[in-house]
Amino acid sequence: MGRGLLGWYDDAVMMYVLKDAYSWWDEFNHSNVWQDWIFHVLAALYGIVTLVALVQLIRIQLRVPEYGWTTQKVFHFLNVLVNGVRCLIFVFHRDVQHVKPEIVQHIFHDVPSLAFFTTYALLVLFWAEIYYQARGVSTDGIRPTFFAINGIIYAIQIALWIIIWWKPIHPLVILSKMFFAGVSLFAALGFLLYGGRLFLMLQRFPVESKGRRKKLQEVGYVTSICFACFLVRCIMMCFNAFDEAANLDLMDHPVLNFIYYLLVEILPSSLVLFILRKLPPKQAITPYHPIH
Repeated sequence: MGRGLLGWYDDAVMMYVLKDAYSWWDEFNHSNVWQDWIFHVLAALYGIVTLVALVQLIRIQLRVPEYGWTTQKVFHFLNVLVNGVRCLIFVFHRDVQHVKPEIVQHIFHDVPSLAFFTTYALLVLFWAEIYYQARGVSTDGIRPTFFAINGIIYAIQIALWIIIWWKPIHPLVILSKMFFAGVSLFAALGFLLYGGRLFLMLQRFPVESKGRRKKLQEVGYVTSICFACFLVRCIMMCFNAFDEAANLDLMDHPVLNFIYYLLVEILPSSLVLFILRKLPPKQAITPYHPIH
């Protein structure tokens, strides 16, 4: 009897806690004041990442002005572009939410995600080149493959936008979200494959030095961060496609949006920019790349 009463009491406490948590979540999501605060905080965080990437890009240009658009410069420029656009979207989130036709809203949300994929795919490209060069394999086809993959992804997404604009039915919206999930999974596997290969290759390198250990740590950290980032994005996009409670449209679930963008873009970008903060040496013999 005592155990039964104790179990009933525990269930009642749990129900109260869950109800209280739901009320807190619901209050945040439906309060205009909290919505504005959440989106403005997101805008501020994206603005900080944009500024950091811009400062780093300027510092690199001042350090090695004799080189053109190296991989490192393009990487930082795309970070400025992606995070800057996200910042503006969250600053003007109410205006974006009321843009017509509705397909334009999807484009505003999807373009930065595509650009984010391209930005970090540059690291996979660079690691693949390093790995194959070290093994004496030709790298002539790697860059054309990189551009072809990006071109195909952008072409498919543009086609989906056009189809959804022409016939805006829910299954097509689900298909578009699942396509993004697939792209994110593809990026996660790319980091796991080439980041992992490069990490294992550096581990086997016989020379023990501070530079080798630092490079090993950089590759390991960036691989882990980016793999986790794109895997979480893939999982969240799957939930977003099939579960209305996980809808990531701007005004529907601002708390969920805050958690999502913090985990899959702001935090990973901040960590990677910090890890790759080292400037190239002056008068370098070869173009400098992000992971040096």
